[in-house]
Amino acid sequence: MVVNACYLLKQILPFTGLGKKHVQRITTEIPENGFSVMISNVYQFNTNYKGCLEEISKANPDVVLLLETPAVWEKETNSLEEHFPFYKKVPLENTYGMLLYSKLQLRDTEVKYLVENDIPSIHTQIILPGGQAVQMYAVHPEPPVPMENPTSKERDKELLLVADLAKDSDLPVIVIGDLNDVAWSYTTELFLKMSGLLDPRRGRGFYNSFHAHYPFLRFPLDHAFISTHLKIREMKRLHNFGSDHFPIFISLQYEAAAELEQDEMQPDSEDIAIAEEKKGAN
Repeated sequence: MVVNACYLLKQILPFTGLGKKHVQRITTEIPENGFSVMISNVYQFNTNYKGCLEEISKANPDVVLLLETPAVWEKETNSLEEHFPFYKKVPLENTYGMLLYSKLQLRDTEVKYLVENDIPSIHTQIILPGGQAVQMYAVHPEPPVPMENPTSKERDKELLLVADLAKDSDLPVIVIGDLNDVAWSYTTELFLKMSGLLDPRRGRGFYNSFHAHYPFLRFPLDHAFISTHLKIREMKRLHNFGSDHFPIFISLQYEAAAELEQDEMQPDSEDIAIAEEKKGAN
C-alpha cells in the first residue's frame, strides 16, 4: 500500500503547485494575438440548453466547442450564430456530435473520421485578430467501456494520429476536447511526447472536469494541449449546467519567441515503437 501510494503520488505531483509548469504565463498583453476557448461536453440527454447559453455568455470565449451534441442541441444553440458567425456543426445521435462556434475567422475547416466512421474530429485554422493562424484539432475519441469496448486501442490510435498532425504542422497548434483519458496517464504522456505539445495543467492544478455530480470522484478528462508557440493567460473550470462534465475555459496568447522559452517533452525509442504499434492497431 505504501509503495502504491508513492507511485500514485509521483503520477499526480506534476499537476500540483509543486510541479514544473509546462506553459509559461504571459508577461505582456498582445491583444491582437490572444484568444480564448471554452470546451464543454454537454451530455447528450441534458436539456438545460438555457444554462449552457448563459455559461457561454458569462465566459465570453472566442471559440466554443460543444460535445455530445445531437440535432436538438444544434437547434437549441442556433442563437450563438449571432455572436459566433463562424461555425462547423456535426450533430450526431451517438454521443459523438460536435458543434464548433467561433467569433474568429475559421479557415480550411474539415470534418475527418480518423479511426471510426461515426466518430468525427474537426480540423480547422483559427485566424487571430493580428492575422496569425492557429491550427486547431477538436477531438472526442471513443473511450474504453466495459462490455462494449473493453480496450483503449481506438482512443489511443486517434490521439496518436492527431499527434502526428500536430507535430507536422507549421502553425501553432491547439488540440481540444474530451479525450476520455486523465492528464497523468501513459497514453496522454505519450501523446504529448509524440505531438510536441504542452499541458497547461502541469504545475497549476487538476481542473477536474468529470464527474460533475460526484465531488469525491473527479478526473481531468477535458483538455486543451498547446504548442510551444503559445502562452497562457488564464485557465479555469466553469459552472456545471446539468451535464456530467464541467466546462473548461482557457485563454492563450501567441508569441513569436515563446517556442524558444518553453520545452516540449521528447520521446525515446521505446515511446516511438509503442506509438507506431498503437497507430497500426485495428
